[in-house]
Order: sequence, then C-alpha cells, then structure tokens
Amino acid sequence: MAAPVDPTTRKRVLRVVFVSLLLDLVSFTFILPLFPKLLEFYRNLEAPTSLTSANKSPTVLAHILQYLNAYKASFARPIDSRYDIVLLGGALGSLFSLLQALASPIIGTLSDRYGRRRALLVSMTGNILSVLLWVMATDFRTFLLSRIVGGLSEGNVQLAIAIATDISSEAQRGSTMALVGICFSIAFTFGPALGAWLSTIEIVAANPFGTTAGFSLFLVVVETLYLYFCLPETLPSKVAEAKFAGAPTATNGATKPLTRSPSKPTQATPISSSSTETKSLQRTNSHFLLNLTHLGFLLFFSGMEFSLPFMTYDLFGYNSARNGRLLGYMGLVASLLQGSVTRRLPPLLSVRIGVVSCLLALLLLARITSVGGLYLATTLLAVTTATVVTGLNALSSFEAGEGERGGKLGNLRSWGQLGRGVGPLLFTSIYWWAGREVAYTIGGLGVLVVSLIVFLGLETPKGLGTKKKLDGANKKEL
Repeated sequence: MAAPVDPTTRKRVLRVVFVSLLLDLVSFTFILPLFPKLLEFYRNLEAPTSLTSANKSPTVLAHILQYLNAYKASFARPIDSRYDIVLLGGALGSLFSLLQALASPIIGTLSDRYGRRRALLVSMTGNILSVLLWVMATDFRTFLLSRIVGGLSEGNVQLAIAIATDISSEAQRGSTMALVGICFSIAFTFGPALGAWLSTIEIVAANPFGTTAGFSLFLVVVETLYLYFCLPETLPSKVAEAKFAGAPTATNGATKPLTRSPSKPTQATPISSSSTETKSLQRTNSHFLLNLTHLGFLLFFSGMEFSLPFMTYDLFGYNSARNGRLLGYMGLVASLLQGSVTRRLPPLLSVRIGVVSCLLALLLLARITSVGGLYLATTLLAVTTATVVTGLNALSSFEAGEGERGGKLGNLRSWGQLGRGVGPLLFTSIYWWAGREVAYTIGGLGVLVVSLIVFLGLETPKGLGTKKKLDGANKKEL
C-alpha cells in the first residue's frame, strides 16, 4: 500500500484536477442545447426535403437522414417529423459514446504505462483538434469528423479520476470521487446556458455557431496550458523513477526506494508499491461485476434521460426552455447533494441509494399526470446523478493496484459508455412502439435487476472501515 500523500501536495493536485476538469466539462456542455438548431442548420444547407438539383449528389447528411427516416417509419405509431433532428442528435450522441467505449480502456492502459500527465496532455491535444474542427465546420462532414475525433480522444474524466485516486488514501477515496461529480453538476448546470447565450452572437455566417465553438476552443487551450505547467506526475511508479533520477517532482511519497538489478547494473528497477500491492491485493468485488453494474445502470438511465424531453412534450407541452429549467433544477440539486452528502457516504451505500432512487423515479415517470409529479421524479433522478457513478468509480478504484488503476477505471468507463451508446436507441424504440407506461415500467424492471446486483452481489471493500478510523484526521483536507 502506498504511503499517504502529504496534505499540501494533495490539495494542490486536487485543485489542478478540479479546475481543469471543470473547464473541460463546461466546454463539453456548450454544444448540448445547440444540437437541434445546429443540426437543423446543416439539414437545411445540405439535405433539404427535396433534392431539386440534378447535378448535386446526396450528401453524407442526406444519407444519414434517409436511414433514420426508414427506422422511424418502422414504428406502429406515427412519429412527428419534429423528432427527425432529435433522432439525428441521438445518433451522434450514441456514436460519441460508442467511440468512448473503444478508446477509454486504451487511454487508461497507456496512462498506467507512460504516466497520467503524459496521457492527459495527449488526450488534450485530441480535444483541441476536435474543437478546432468544430470551429471550421461549415459543412456537416467536418462537424461529424470533429465528433469522431472528440470521441476517440476524450480521456479527461477517467484520467482525472485516476489522478485523484493516486493521491488519495482509501478512506479519502469517496470524498475525492465526489469532487469529480461536483464538477459534472456545476458544468451541466451552467455550461449549456452559457453555450446557448454564446450562440446568439453570430460572427461568421458560414458557421453561425462559430462563436460558441471558438470560446470552447479557448477554454480547452487554457486547460491544456494549465495542465502542462501545473500538473505533476502522480503515477507512483513514474514518481519513483523521477526520484531515483534526481529529478524534481511533486512526489507523494507513494513509492518505496529503488534498487538496482544485479543482472543489469546500468538499469534502475523501481520497487514501487504497485508491484507488491497488485500481488497482495485482496479483491472484494470483481471488476466484471462492477463493470456489468455500470453497463446495466447507464443502459436504462441514459435511455430514460434521452426520452425525457419526448415525454415532457407529450404530457405537458414543454418547450426547450422549460426542459432546460427542469434539467437545470436536477443539476443544481445533484451538485448540492454531492458537495454536502455524497462525499461523506461510503461508496457502496452511495450506489445503493442511487439505484433505489432511480427505480422509484422510473416507476413514477410511468404514471405521473402532473408537473408536481414530474419534479418529484426529477428530484429522485438528481439523487441518482449525485451518487451512482461516483460510488462505482470509488469501488472500482479500491479493487485496482496502482500499476493497473488507469486501465481498470478505463474499462469501467468503457462499459458505461457502451450502455450510454445503446440505451437511448433501445429505450426510445420501446417508447414509440409501446408507449410511455410500458417503456418506463420496463426501465424500472431493468433497474430493479441492477439493484439486486448492487444489494446482493457487491460488498464493502475489505478493511475500508478500519482505514477510515485510522485516517479520520484527514477528513477535513477537502
């Protein structure tokens, strides 16, 4: 087990992680409220309702819309044409998540091998390229390329979790994971509104959303420079190598001294705690079960999340502004809970509270008839947002040694992104085929299965309670 990080270093690194992740997520959420208008702009430009010009071949966007319309026509109940853009946005969102499912394990494994700092800076290079393509996206093909590059290179969240885990003892792990959740809640509360406001400032007619994209690029570049100058390496084996070489490092003392191999006198062989910890690590929960829980939860939660605007429109005639206020309320409640409650809860208890809240919310959404019921369900979903993923990240980190942590957290994220990529398509299909009541009831039954796994299959990591008592003096560090 690694030696504890000195409080000054830990606070400094956590501050860097928090600020950089907040910048990244705010930049990421700019585009969320713009998808309908942005895709409508490209559709009117490249895929009008009728191709009257014989010398123009169908564009990439025209082909995609053709396939989506064929899918929409397969449903028994008619689907209003106003959902065409929503379906296209959902397809792009699923593409991004599926690309993340492919890239996350690779990014995590590379961070275990080459260091968190280097992997994060490479990831940021891809993010800059992605947003730069958005700035230049005067056609849909360029915009699609920007989303593909972003999906393959986005590694900030999982690497931020890995860094925070590197510098936290097991007793501090839950509260540290809650900081990541707070970043999400703040970003999703204010980022979309700021992005929508920036979109009203049109500078380049060829790309009406260039102002938003340009400011997003500015934030990502600032984040990259901030990380380059302020983030030290936290991977224990790399810290140990730097110590041995005599290089200055913001070390946390998490590695043991280095010895030289008698067979190779010129090569330094670090004896970090990662090697001994990985061998002696006693796993309480299998990574497969944790990953399966993450997949199952996000499969149903993301499906519900994507279908919510359809449901509020059908039942209450909600427009984008009223849906924005509803989601803003959920983000605000989740942020308050993560800052005051979640960070103090044991990870497993946090996950259990979250899945039960999600189950109740889905069953409630299947039957509500009033706005009051809608906001009650939204409050339960805010509890879910504040607890489940944060707790699963903490539990996964407990089951990984220092030398494999990035890869294990990357796998957890990959399984979750797979659920997030497939969930909206499956859930909305049921919604349109069978109706709201059936869709949300089936979603509730799915979350019930996930809840049984959480309550009957997962356990509190061994020794966590003892370590919390030993590290009680560190609780005020955050």
